[in-house]
Amino acid sequence: MMDETSYFLFQAVLAASIMALIFYGIFFVKQKEKIRTIARLTLLTSGILQTLYILLRYLQAGYTPITSQHETIVFFAWSVTWAYLSFRWRYTVKNFGAFISLLVFILLLIAANASRTILPLPPALQSNWLPIHAGISVISYGFLALGFCSGVMYLLQERELKSKRFGYFFTRLPSLDSLDQLNSHCLATGFILFTLGIITGSIWASNAWGTYWHWDPKETWSLITWFLYAAQIHQRFSAGWRGKRAAVMAVIGFAAVLFTLWGVTYLLGGVHSYAR
Repeated sequence: MMDETSYFLFQAVLAASIMALIFYGIFFVKQKEKIRTIARLTLLTSGILQTLYILLRYLQAGYTPITSQHETIVFFAWSVTWAYLSFRWRYTVKNFGAFISLLVFILLLIAANASRTILPLPPALQSNWLPIHAGISVISYGFLALGFCSGVMYLLQERELKSKRFGYFFTRLPSLDSLDQLNSHCLATGFILFTLGIITGSIWASNAWGTYWHWDPKETWSLITWFLYAAQIHQRFSAGWRGKRAAVMAVIGFAAVLFTLWGVTYLLGGVHSYAR
C-alpha cells in the first residue's frame, strides 16, 4: 500500500511540475497577471507535494531519503523549488519563475528515470550526520541553482541590449541591474550553506575515519567548486566583478556543482559514490 501511495504521489509531483511549467510558459508569452498567479500557486502545490513525497520516503526507508540517485535528485528539485519560493517573498523578478519551473521539471524528469527502489542503508551512511551534511549541501545547491538561472537570464538580456535589436527577451526579462543583484544574493546564501556542508562533512569524516579530509574525488571537487564560488564572491566585493563576468561565473560554478554531484560518481568513483 505504501509503495502504491509513493508511486501515485510522485506522479502527482510530476503532474504539478508540468502544469507549473506550462502556466509559467503561457505567462512568459502572454504576460497576464492572472496566469502568473495560477503558475505560482501551481509551483507552490508542487513544492508541497515534493515535501510530502520526501516524508513518505522517510517513513518507508526509516532514514533520511537522500542517498540514492532518485532521492538526491528529488531533494535537489525540492531545494530549488523552496529556495525560489523563499526568495519570492522578498524579491520580485519578472519571469524568474519560468526558468526555475523549467529546471525543476528537468530534475524531476531525471528522477523519474532513476531507480526508486529503497535499499538498506550502507554502514558508512548510518550516522546522524547524514541528514545534516547531505541536507545542507543539497539545499545549498538549490540556491546556487537560482544564481545559475539568474546568470542565464542576465546573459540573454545582455545579448539583446548589446545587439541593439530589442527582440523577444528584452521586454520579458528584468533589468541587468536587478538580475545582477539577484545573482549576488543567491550566490551569497548558497555559498554560506555550501561552506557549512563542507564543514559538517569534514566533522563526519573525522568521526567515521579519524581524519577530516580524505582527498576523495568528491571531496576534491567539492573543494574546487568552493574555490570557484569563493573567488567569485571575493572578486565581486574587492575588484568590482559584476554584470557579465559574474553571470558567466555563476554558470561555470553551477556546472562544477553538477559535476561534483553526478560526474564524480559516474566517472571518478571514490568512497562518496553511492550510486544506488
